[in-house]
Amino acid sequence: MKLPKPGAAILIAAPSGRALAAAARRAGYRPLVADFFDDLDTRSLAAASRLVAGDLEVGFESAALLLALETLAEGTDPIGLVYGAGFEDRIGLLDELARRWTLFGNSAEVVQRVKNPLVLAALCASLNIPHPEISPSLPGDSENWLVKSIGGSGGSHIAPAKHSQPGQQNAYFQRIAPGHPVSILLLGNGADAQVLGPSRQWPTPTEDEPFRFGGSLRPAELSGDLEGRLTKLAETVACACRLRGLNSIDFLVEGDSFTLIEINPRPGSTLDIFEDRDGLLFQAHLDACCGQLPKSPLKFDGAAAAGIAYARRSIASMPAVDWPYWSSDRQKPQTALRRHDPLCTVKAHAAKARRARMLMDHRTNLILDQLDQLQTKQASWGRELHLEQS
Repeated sequence: MKLPKPGAAILIAAPSGRALAAAARRAGYRPLVADFFDDLDTRSLAAASRLVAGDLEVGFESAALLLALETLAEGTDPIGLVYGAGFEDRIGLLDELARRWTLFGNSAEVVQRVKNPLVLAALCASLNIPHPEISPSLPGDSENWLVKSIGGSGGSHIAPAKHSQPGQQNAYFQRIAPGHPVSILLLGNGADAQVLGPSRQWPTPTEDEPFRFGGSLRPAELSGDLEGRLTKLAETVACACRLRGLNSIDFLVEGDSFTLIEINPRPGSTLDIFEDRDGLLFQAHLDACCGQLPKSPLKFDGAAAAGIAYARRSIASMPAVDWPYWSSDRQKPQTALRRHDPLCTVKAHAAKARRARMLMDHRTNLILDQLDQLQTKQASWGRELHLEQS
């Protein structure tokens, strides 16, 4: 496949396409975005965008997404399509996308294989990689197990096994493993792999979603020995699975021990913290999908954190907000939000990881506190809210 060149239009399909659109713009491409939010900064980044019917819980409906993408592609001659999360349980849709456009990402066959829990368990066993015990049916000691959805992403599909429903579709059970989440971001070309770096993740739990994604932090600040072991294993797994483009492999780490949890065969939630110095990450993804890995390692300065600010309470009509520069995925005015819906992504950069996380937490609370204050003053609805830029 011929290597793509900057300046071309390219389709992006993801539940939230903003991070991919930003990466595409930094690399000099014209992103055409179809997602569930069509939020303010996605509109500003995209050459064109379309709101797709659906939500994070239900996922993509084929006809609605295909119509949005066909509309975006009309008259723009896109070189292909980059997809994010939301397709691991939509293999038929991924196949249909590949029939219509060049896919810059893993094939539907690869995605289906790596998201099959039995296949992943067998792979880990063959490579002598620690992996939690899995079961297709509810084990007797259910308090030590989780229930997950095959092809699920983002943490919202994970729950204690005791909360599983009889006959639950596409469900499997995984024994609880100790440790905190660490993800390895890498580029693959189908034969070789190049690790970009590890990051830490954390949940922002609710009663209904105890493993809901909260945010991520780079660097992970692992010991040199552990980082080296995880890097080598991630490269081995990527080659065994013939992964292409940007992918991540998730581990649970406790001390110097680790357990491989899952493979995410597409660009994911850590794009915001892996903004490289030269804006080459998106180009590297396209090139890797065409078989070429970077000749020189991408450079990532300092430390970065990014997390989701979730609404503390329902909002009947989102006010007009003068959003700070460090926020992304910004909700549109007059949008109705439920409690725990995402308001925006909050980002922070610093010299050290601990400082980046503290600054991100401060900024998150700043936004949420000021929105709370606004809601207590009914007369303020409809007025523009100026958030501090600290």
